Parts: sequence; C-alpha cells; structure tokens
Amino acid sequence: MSDMEYPQDLLYTDKHEWLRQAGDGVYRVGITAYAQEALGDVVFVTLPAVGDTFSRDDAAGEVESTKSVSDVYSPLSGEITAVNEALDATPEAVNTDPYGEGWMFEIKGTEASEVEELIDAEAYAATLD
Repeated sequence: MSDMEYPQDLLYTDKHEWLRQAGDGVYRVGITAYAQEALGDVVFVTLPAVGDTFSRDDAAGEVESTKSVSDVYSPLSGEITAVNEALDATPEAVNTDPYGEGWMFEIKGTEASEVEELIDAEAYAATLD
C-alpha cells in the first residue's frame, strides 16, 4: 500500500483516522486513504451530533460501504464542534477526497496530552507494512 498518499501535515491514529488542526484545540477528523480503500465504495455515513462528547477511542460514527460497516473512532477526548453535513448527500466524497471534502467531524480536545500520542505520516505508513 506504499503508493497511497498520507499527507505530512496531518496526525494519524492506529485505527486509521487522521487529524488536521482547525483552530485552537480543535481538530478536523476523517479516515485515511488506506481505510477508505479497505472499505470499498462508501454509500452511507453516520456522524455524531454537534455537542456530543466522547472519550478517546469511543465510536463516534459509522461508515457503511458496499463491503461492510465500520466504526469511526474519536481520536481525542472532547466535544464535537462541527460535522460534515455534505456527506449525507455525497458519502462518496470519503472515497474521492478523504483528506478534503470527505472529512467527517471536528472535535475540541480536552486532553492536550492525547494529541502528543498521535503519530505522523511516516509512522502511520509503517504500521501498514
């Protein structure tokens, strides 16, 4: 899977989520190219509601594909501040643009130390070998 792209400016989890800083303590979250390819064609996305709170590694949503249904995990403890409502009409954006239009939600983290435990693109790619 070394031909896939893993943007260097993102942080990653071992559960195949990515994070991009979107503000002061706020991170935009989606699934990686590896995850979307493993799922196949995404046909439905269930997202959390703004205001929902999660602990790190809690299931915060689901992605349904032609192959299976998979949880999307919260990479941080915190509160959901935004969701990508466009995925209701265009869930395939998770496949076509996983790091852009296919983002899923934004979370305001409550534990700064959890961000430090995330991995960079090189370390994430190494977990896939």
